[in-house]
Parts: sequence; structure tokens; C-alpha cells
Amino acid sequence: MSNKHLNLGIFGFGCVGQGLHKVLQNTKGIRASIQKICIKHPHKDRPISQSYFTTNPEDILLNKDIDIVVELTDDAEAAYQIVTTALRQGKAVVTANKKLVAEHLEELYELQQTYNTPLLYEGACCASIPIIRNLEEYYDNDLLSSVEGIFNGSTNYILSQMRQEGKSFVQALSEAQEKGFAETDPTLDIGAYDPKYKLCITLLHAFGIFTKPEEIFNYGITQLNEQDISYAQQQGKTIKLLVHTKKEAAKITGLVLPTFVDAQHPLANVENEFNGILVESAFTDHQFFLGKGAGSTPTGSAVLSDISALTYNYSYEYKKLHQNTEAYYSQDQLLEVYVRYQTPLDIDLNDFQCILQRFESAEYNYLVGEINLKQLYKPAWRKNPNISIVLNKVLVNANQTTIQTQVLEEALAV
Repeated sequence: MSNKHLNLGIFGFGCVGQGLHKVLQNTKGIRASIQKICIKHPHKDRPISQSYFTTNPEDILLNKDIDIVVELTDDAEAAYQIVTTALRQGKAVVTANKKLVAEHLEELYELQQTYNTPLLYEGACCASIPIIRNLEEYYDNDLLSSVEGIFNGSTNYILSQMRQEGKSFVQALSEAQEKGFAETDPTLDIGAYDPKYKLCITLLHAFGIFTKPEEIFNYGITQLNEQDISYAQQQGKTIKLLVHTKKEAAKITGLVLPTFVDAQHPLANVENEFNGILVESAFTDHQFFLGKGAGSTPTGSAVLSDISALTYNYSYEYKKLHQNTEAYYSQDQLLEVYVRYQTPLDIDLNDFQCILQRFESAEYNYLVGEINLKQLYKPAWRKNPNISIVLNKVLVNANQTTIQTQVLEEALAV
């Protein structure tokens, strides 16, 4: 494809679609143009000529002149039909729909292998941060030990406003929506589903395992209030909604949870709509990625990067999938958590392995204790509106240091 002009067929022309159009018009490095854009509402005012638009998907999917299908809708079910049909038609596909990719990742992988057609989805992860490409190419060995970070710009903006400006959760959310950082229905963001979908994708490219979203624990920020923010500040910390994933021998763990972050930690200074990712491996130690994780042009730029990669016949090789054949996902993980609660009846102390700290007063009750992640899957923890959970730290297993030392020694011996 590298010597031909690429014709794009786009599904959806909302925030990301318009961002792609804008960055495409301002770049000279890619020989590509938009041929058709499929939308739902033909009479809506749009900033480009109506001649581009159609409401018939076949105008793109069955058009032999279109080289790349770009799926940018906010409907995961419709996106699934679009992407799978395009792959079966032998068309390269780019998507930014993380829910679609996460829920059907193994099937989408098989379709790529069967029809020898590439599917790229960098824009589905962390917008302007090219984390998938880096995990695929730079970290293509199996010595990666952990990935953690802020994978959702909307919630990071909300938490920044709550801490820096003293705004309530409701006020900060409303402002995020006004600025286009959060959707009209913000559930996927504030409920931590969006970063969970991104974690599913990351687990495949980082550690070579397929997981389903329902296997991964996620807990959002809707319960956080000024008491939690104040507690963090008293401890010299800040609260961030973080993705955590770690490899110990063949065991892979992952979760998404509001987390206390020390002031000296690289992620502590990642504010507003920015994302930050910290990658740890045996030889490079820690590496840090920073970039905008929400907004029209940051995500549009990531989509354009995938289109550019397709001009060089790029496709994911899924290298870790073939390296880490013994790797498996586990929900067995020991955590130290802070829990704010209204009354003692809201919590079951028997679920904790130990209680490290407890405070109760007429206005404010909290405890800090060690608990297995498996316990937090209970509805009494996940769905209780009277409690707020913040991760203090993922506790290190007694044999983890030994395991990491053995892995490094084996690598050096080779």
C-alpha cells in the first residue's frame, strides 16, 4: 500500500471523526483522503460538504475503491458488525472503539489471521500515547513485569478539579462534559469501565493473554468526596484512578481502582485530561509515557497514526501471545485499601485479613486493611453506595522478589 493514494471510508463523524478530519487536513506526510462517511442523522449540521455523507453502510463496506475502513462510532454493537464485515471483505480496519475491541478481542484476532487483514486500534487505548505500538515493538521480549497508569482523561480531569479547585464531584463532572472530556452519559468513564476495556487490550499486548472485561475488577470514582481528598492530602498523597497490571512468573493480575499516589510518584503530577503510563521491565527499569488522553484531536491523531502505519503494511504480530504460552490471568491478589463508610453495618470485617487502622466519629468513619481482591468482587463491596474504596498499595507476595531475581538471572545467563 505504500505507493498508492489511500481512500478512507469512515463510520461516525462525532468528536473523534471530526478530530481525524482536522489532523488529516493539516498533515502532508500521508497520501490519504476521505471518500465516504456513514452517519445516522443525515440532516444534522456538519462542518464539511454533505456530499461526503451517506446513511448506507454498503456504500463503504462494498466499495472496492475504499482501502481502509475507519470505525469511529460510539455504538459497540454496530461497530462489531462494521469491523467484522470489513475484515471479511479483505479491508484493513482502524477503530477507536475500546469496548468493541475488549469484548471481542480473541475473535477479532482470529479474523485477522483467517482473512489476512490488519486491524489497528491505537486510538482505543490512551489517545495520544502510542502504548500499543510500544508494547508490540519496543517491549517485544517477555521481560515486562508491570504496567500501571492513568488510562482515562475524563476521570483524571474530574479528580484534578476536585483536589485543586475544591469542586464537588458533580461540579467537576459537569465541567468535564462541557469541555468535551466526558460523554453526556459518563458511566463508562466514572464507573471505570473505559479504563477496564483498555486494560483488556493492554494485557494481550503486554503479557500475551486474552481476558474478558467481566474478569477484571473495576471500581470507579462516583463515591469519592472531599473527605477522601482531604485524607489523601494529610498523607502527602493524591488520588488517581489507576490501571494496575503485574506479572509474577506465569501469573498475571490486573485491576482498575482509585489509588493513593505519593507526591514524588511520576503519576502524581499528571493532571486534567492527560494520561500517564509507567512501564517496568527487567532491563530498562521504569519508563514513563505522558500525553493527552481525551479530546478530539489527540484521539484523531492516534487514528491517523494507525492509518499511516497501514501505508507501510503494518499489522500487529501479537508477539507476546506466542512467547508467554504459560501465562494465565488470576484474580488472587492481596491489596491494602482505605475504606470510608457511613455505619459499621456497611462493612464486613471478616473479609479482611487484617485491620491496620480504624477511625470512627459522628461525621467520618474509615479503616485501612489488607484484603484479597476476590473479596471485593462481592456486590456488598462493589455496589454499596455508602462506602468509598481507595487502593493504598498492591502488596508484594513473599516470593515475588525471588521470582523477579530468578527471571533476571535466567535472562542474563542466556
